This record gives sequence, structure tokens and C-alpha cells, in this order.
Amino acid sequence: MTDHDLFPETIETERLHLERLDRAVPVRELYRYANGDAPHIDEVTEYLPWQPHATMNDTREYLEMIADAWANADRAAYAIVPKADEPQGGEYAGNGDLSVDWDRRTGTLGTWLRKPFWGRGYSGERATALLALAFDRLDLEVVAVTHQVGNEKSRRAIEKYVDRFGGRRDGTFRNFHAYRDGAVDAVRYTIPREGWTSNRPAELNVRFE
Repeated sequence: MTDHDLFPETIETERLHLERLDRAVPVRELYRYANGDAPHIDEVTEYLPWQPHATMNDTREYLEMIADAWANADRAAYAIVPKADEPQGGEYAGNGDLSVDWDRRTGTLGTWLRKPFWGRGYSGERATALLALAFDRLDLEVVAVTHQVGNEKSRRAIEKYVDRFGGRRDGTFRNFHAYRDGAVDAVRYTIPREGWTSNRPAELNVRFE
């Protein structure tokens, strides 16, 4: 297996289609949802480490970075697209990714969703798919996820799937992330392999392609 084969190009779940981001979303389309004038962009990015894209070149450079990380097997980033029978089916809803520290056998989850897709449980469904990728395909030992202190929406979403899969809250870490306005405190959670193994659904609706 080569590095290019480690990450599946697409992942199918019950309600979502995840597709390799740098090939799924054209620069112009991603810029439309990530620029400073995009609807709800201030709410979407309030607790995110990146600033809205000032120019389409920012978006192009971001997608090039994503492609390089994929080629180096450092990070698998996917476009999240609800399936046809979902509300706004077929629309680009946001991103989900798994970064990998191979030396520590640890993956880290990340995601953001456009506001119209909040509150549908897509974050948890995406997390389950990427946990399956981390443990079942990549043979990692731990998956971590963080949220900035004060981000209650992310806290609620994260705690649901962390509890479901036998994870735990590790604690609050000072100046854990370097965000655009300086260092911020973050709450970190981890799910170990044994937690996933013990709680993995017998009929897991996740397919790699």
C-alpha cells in the first residue's frame, strides 16, 4: 500500500457523502462559502483558527496545502455533502478532516459546517466515519479532538460521540491553540482504540471507496 492509498477518496455514511476536498470542491465554490462576505461567516468562524478568505488566491493556496498534506499522508480532508434525500441534498455543507501523527499513532479530528447544516447531527456522523478510518483502516491507537473554551455547540456535539465510543475529557489546556488573534485555551478529549472496539456498532454504516 502506498501513501496515496492510505486515505479513501470517498466515504459513504447513512446520510452523508464525504469526498476528498481538494478534488471535490472547485476554488470558486469554496471561496463563495469561505470569504468575508459569505452568509453567517462570522458565526461559522467565531471559534475556528482560520480567517475568512480575503481573495480567491487564499482559497487556492488552502486547497494546495490540503493536497500536499494528503500526498504526504499527514491529513485527510473531506468535503461533507448530504445525500440526495436529505434537506439541501447534494450541496457542499462543510469540511471534515483527520490529521495523523504517525509517530504517536494518534489522529486528530477537525470540522466546520455552514450554518444551514447545523443541528442535524452531521458532525457526529462525520466523526463516526473518521473514527472508523482511524482505527479500522489506519490502525491508530488514539483519536483526539478539541474545542475552544466557550464553544458550547462544539462541546455538546463532541461529548455525544466521545461518550458513545468510550472516550474521555482530558481537561482544559492553556494556550493550546495559536489562533488568528493569539493563543486560546482548549478542551481536549480522546478516544482510545479499546473504547472504539468495545462500542463499535455491529452494523457500522460506513463504506470506504
